[in-house]
Amino acid sequence: MKKVLIPLAQGCEELEAVTLIDLLRRAAIDVTTAGLDSALVTASRGTVLKPDTDLDQALLHDYDMIILPGGLPGADHLKNDARIIDALQRQNQQGRIIAAICAAPKVLAHAGLLAGKKITAFPGALSEADLKDSNYQTQPIVKDGNILTSRGPGTAMDFALFIIEELCGKALREQVEAPLQRP
Repeated sequence: MKKVLIPLAQGCEELEAVTLIDLLRRAAIDVTTAGLDSALVTASRGTVLKPDTDLDQALLHDYDMIILPGGLPGADHLKNDARIIDALQRQNQQGRIIAAICAAPKVLAHAGLLAGKKITAFPGALSEADLKDSNYQTQPIVKDGNILTSRGPGTAMDFALFIIEELCGKALREQVEAPLQRP
């Protein structure tokens, strides 16, 4: 069974976080949500989320993928957490997959993971310094090696399905997608 970590920071984008968690769990992927501390997480629109565990406990394990939801100030909280930066750098050194949506690619930039990569993000979320040495794209989802990025709340379902296909193959993606009744 594939294992995924989704860190949840105060002010994360709930549409992205919940969509990713829901669809990956429908695919029987072992998803662990982790708060930066032991508190409930109040997302950007006021939805309160209860993480499975706190980040310190979650980081005692390895994951096939780490996925960062966006939203502000959530992405800034992730960017400013040394444990997140360290985990992303280790994940990258091990060649494991890292995904970020919306404003969260700024965390990858801060961790030094975007140089030479094709990426996307919410328009305006990345500074010129963040984009230095990367190749910004306008597609809804961009994959470059082990780095997956997506644009924002409106791309969350497609991104989750893309991730399922990356981790578990096209057949499982189609199995999860069929009952969603997408056009």
